[in-house]
Amino acid sequence: MAQAAIELIGINKSFGAVRANRDINLEIVRGTIHGIVGENGAGKSTLMSILYGFYQADSGEIRVGGQPASIKTPNDAIALGIGMVHQHFMLVDNFTVLENVILGAESDALLKKSIAKARSELERLEREYGLEVDPDAIIEELPVGLQQRVEILKALYRGAEILILDEPTGVLTPAEADHLFRILKQLKEQGKTVVLITHKLREIMAITDTVSVMRQGTMVATRETRKTTVEELAELMVGRRVLLRVEKGEAEAGGVKLAVKNLTVKDSRGVTMVDDISFDVRAGEIVGIAGVAGNGQSEMLEAISGIRRAVSGSVMLDGKPIDLTGAADPGELRDRGLAHVPEDRHHVGLVLAFEENENSILGYHDDPRYLRGPFLNIDAIRDDARDKITKYDIRPADCRLKTANFSGGNQQKIVLAREMEQDPGVLIVGQPTRGVDVGAIEFIHKRLIAMRDQGKAVLVVSVELDEIRSLSDRILVMFAGRIVGERGPEATEGELGLLMAGVEHQEAAQ
Repeated sequence: MAQAAIELIGINKSFGAVRANRDINLEIVRGTIHGIVGENGAGKSTLMSILYGFYQADSGEIRVGGQPASIKTPNDAIALGIGMVHQHFMLVDNFTVLENVILGAESDALLKKSIAKARSELERLEREYGLEVDPDAIIEELPVGLQQRVEILKALYRGAEILILDEPTGVLTPAEADHLFRILKQLKEQGKTVVLITHKLREIMAITDTVSVMRQGTMVATRETRKTTVEELAELMVGRRVLLRVEKGEAEAGGVKLAVKNLTVKDSRGVTMVDDISFDVRAGEIVGIAGVAGNGQSEMLEAISGIRRAVSGSVMLDGKPIDLTGAADPGELRDRGLAHVPEDRHHVGLVLAFEENENSILGYHDDPRYLRGPFLNIDAIRDDARDKITKYDIRPADCRLKTANFSGGNQQKIVLAREMEQDPGVLIVGQPTRGVDVGAIEFIHKRLIAMRDQGKAVLVVSVELDEIRSLSDRILVMFAGRIVGERGPEATEGELGLLMAGVEHQEAAQ
């Protein structure tokens, strides 16, 4: 019989009145890739945080390699050969790759021996697992795919035999995700055990040997991956049948609501990130922007929403010009009917230390609905937040809970509810379902389609090609800061992929 690398027996964990894990039993076989799926707030990350020592279970037992284990801190987990790569990387941005790898694992005060040992060990790990990365590169200068490799190298350097990855492809391009999967398969071939927490069921089907499904804090099923389907896993996760494709009728596009002309934007280094782009979005349509992350989509959204100053170009909102090169700010744009769901909900969309009800009015706190004279009307704000919680199925249903204590998908719903419920004429959305489970994806897509059908103009930026193709009435592709093509929703993934890589654009220029 195959030996268990990890056994979790009767694990329970509560946070106040919220029971995150209920009598969880789970066995993970050594030398396999084991997936754990479930809706946002199902308790997946809590369970893995217990295994890694961030939290302690209220009751239950952990066994590692068949032996009872006491894991009270991450150091205990590391000593037992358990490593974890978090959804939000735990790296020091201004340190080098090498310095990040040895941080906390130094063997001498002057670091000379530590650095020499780490450099040699990194070279071996890179050769063995295909984890090539410049050891002297500064972390903040690396793309996210390489930063993730550094996190994996950190764990392997500390002797990890069991590697937990929490939503590892949430910020990766398709090509980076494919490379990650090749690395995970190599780790498995070398006898390592991989635990993969993800919302992306197609990834589960492509990479795992076994998959366990959690729902509302309980373990509801474990399946051999080859004996299950995406449809069965989705139904187990949500407790009902889930539409995996967007159902929508033909768009009835009206007049132009948002017109962007010759927009140019530079980053803080003076590098041109958006290079003279023009497009428009009409009432009653969804325009999708496809492209590999880092090709100017983020800067474009920030400029249109007033967060980042443009170098040149013009934007018309309902036929009226907006100066994005100077005085415009997000508040003015909100007042004129433009709502923005930012790509980075943690740094731009939310204040994590605030309660849910406080975040539910951010940017709209001067609306008369939320005021009593010159003061905020706390009762009205909380009543409004409870209404949004119900309409958007935000879990837990507690408007007084700190926003940091909600799962990533529920944090996304908080931002979407805040912006959509203002009834904007134009909605721009960056990465609408990043880190969101299959049930919530279905919900968000339906909401976006409903806004389109109400005559709103919707602009969506996403690195998920399936999402862009499913939602969009027109697809624009960005490469190197320029729009290099327009296609209809019937465009194939291969056709869009070539445009995203700049292949057709480069051929046309020759």
